[in-house]
Amino acid sequence: MFVTSLTVAGANLLEHSVRYLLWCLALFGSLTSTVYFGMVMVAAFRYAQASRRLRAQAQATPLQNLPPVTVLKPVHGMEPRLEANLESFFRQDYPDFEIIFGARSRDNEALVVVEKLRAKYPGVRTQVVISGDPSWPNAKVFSLAKMIASSDNDYLVIGDSDVLVGPDFLRNVVPPLLNPKVGLVTCLYQGIPDSGFWSRLEALGMSVEMPSGVMVADMIEGMKFALGAAIAVRRDAIEAIGGIRETAGFYSDDFVLGNLIAGAGYQVELSHYTVGHVLAVRSFQRTFGDQLRWMKSTRFSRPWGHVGSGLTYAVPFGLLALLLGLGHEHGIHAGEALFAMAWLNRMLLAIVVGWGVLRDPRSLWLCWLYPLRDLLGFCTWVASFIGNKFLWRGEPYEFGQEGRITPVQRSLDFLSDRVPQAHD
Repeated sequence: MFVTSLTVAGANLLEHSVRYLLWCLALFGSLTSTVYFGMVMVAAFRYAQASRRLRAQAQATPLQNLPPVTVLKPVHGMEPRLEANLESFFRQDYPDFEIIFGARSRDNEALVVVEKLRAKYPGVRTQVVISGDPSWPNAKVFSLAKMIASSDNDYLVIGDSDVLVGPDFLRNVVPPLLNPKVGLVTCLYQGIPDSGFWSRLEALGMSVEMPSGVMVADMIEGMKFALGAAIAVRRDAIEAIGGIRETAGFYSDDFVLGNLIAGAGYQVELSHYTVGHVLAVRSFQRTFGDQLRWMKSTRFSRPWGHVGSGLTYAVPFGLLALLLGLGHEHGIHAGEALFAMAWLNRMLLAIVVGWGVLRDPRSLWLCWLYPLRDLLGFCTWVASFIGNKFLWRGEPYEFGQEGRITPVQRSLDFLSDRVPQAHD
């Protein structure tokens, strides 16, 4: 009887201790996510002020001072709204530009759309570069190297094929590069969903979670990276880091490009101009897979920052408090309050960042849905600590140290396949 009583007492003590620790975690996470919300508000105000200044400077740049520009556009098969996305670059209100498309082979389906647009806009100078099978880990960078070598211009703009821009895009992102201290300009982007729940949810994440983190990072330490949707860069900045091939071993080649250019002594500027990132109809599996791939990349390239990012989520800690309070008279009210605060926290984040900063109307009328995206993001963050393998455009890869990647099913040869630059 005495032993049984001790066992029961020990079990009760253990349960009490676990509950206490979980309550501490819920409270701490609620505090850190609230602090992060406050940081985002300050960063958003700072970005809005800087945007007004940068927009005025870009518009004040005389047309005759704008340099010739080459738009580099890698394509990889058919995508939703591909024609509209590519056409938005043909329609640029800019005095002197060309577009170079890059594909792995001539039978790339996207080239049918490219040829249609070339016929529709004969006044726009264009080229198509066929790169062949890549011998570098990152196939996109392999293609970009050959595209850069095909251009004589010193001002380059790199844009993904799923990006939609306005006619004034080049007019706004190129002028900062006239300052020799600025080597790269990068843009925030908002998600443009197709039909379907998961597409809308992912678009919300692009319009809220991503820009929130970028603006806070810019506020704390300045821009030390780039965002791959749209990048404007000068050739001398690329040459200063050893060429675009220096990014070929990474999944996040855009991040690395900005990081290396910043490390070479150039300024990386966060543009006032935002672009659209067009999403396809997607399943939960694809949404989760894409996010998991990005988070694994962050885990390997910036491990401590990735660990700390888990404390920026709000809903998981509010939900934990709610579950802990269930069935407990004194805890239920505290749990409900923390959960409601977390939900409101993320709704306000969606409104302020998604609508207030990026002017995405979906972030306003779907703000009630963003807390679910916050919860999904946390679950993906937890899953990102498992394994190092991922699938990218149908090809299996493995992550290594510093976020480097290795394709599992094809051989690599960095040394024998040197790609000459245009000014070599």
